[in-house]
Parts: sequence; structure tokens; C-alpha cells
Amino acid sequence: MESAKPTKGAGGRKGGERKKAVSRSVKAGLQFPVGRIARFLKAGRYAQRTGTGAPIYLAAVLEYLAAEVLELAGNAARDNKKNRINPRHLLLAVRNDEELGKLLKGVTIANGGVLPNINPVLLPKKSNPEKSSASKSPKKA
Repeated sequence: MESAKPTKGAGGRKGGERKKAVSRSVKAGLQFPVGRIARFLKAGRYAQRTGTGAPIYLAAVLEYLAAEVLELAGNAARDNKKNRINPRHLLLAVRNDEELGKLLKGVTIANGGVLPNINPVLLPKKSNPEKSSASKSPKKA
């Protein structure tokens, strides 16, 4: 006697179960949080209005930069026979890469140290035995 009345979905929609939410990060195929970046863009008041693509683009750029730095720092850690990346490896990665070095030119990395560099003038002179004997004054006969 009871009619088969469809159950109401969320928000008064007709239909059964509600679909599982899919984040914008998943839709864009990113690891960085698109929603959080959108929230920061709005809260930061960088502009009166923010486009829907802006946080996705910014998240993609930040993710790319992070992956690039981490890859180079991982290589530097492996070169030093270490399994863990530390600030020294980050500094070596950034300073040895031309483009990242330009981007982070004025940045100081705490506990990073400096690039190993010795001015060639300070290095000891290489002496060849043949040239050194020829340059001496000739012996008198």
C-alpha cells in the first residue's frame, strides 16, 4: 500500500546516495592543495576577484618547483653518501643549478654553509721540471 517514494538526497535533491566528493587537486592531478591555495589567495586580498584557474595554476607551479628542488637535493645527498636530505644538500642543489640559483639569489638557507670555492690565485703553482731547468740562468762554461 505504501508508494515507493524516492529518498531525498542532500540539499533536497531527488535521488539516492550522495556522490563522493572529489577535490580539485585530484581533478587537476596535483599533490599540492588547490583549495587551500584558493583560500589563501582570497584571504590575502591580492585582487578583488580570483579566477577559478588561478589556484590550480599556482599549485602546479609550486609543485613543479618543489619536485625540482627535491630531486636535485636528493642527488646531492646521494653524492655525499647520505640517505636523508639536510639543509646543506638543499643549498648545494640550489646554488649549483643556474635557474634555481637565479630565482633564489638573495635567499639564505639556514645551516646550509657556502659553496666550496678556492680562488685559483691562492692555489700552489704547478711546476714542471723541464721548464724550471730551462728558465734558470745558463751555466758558465
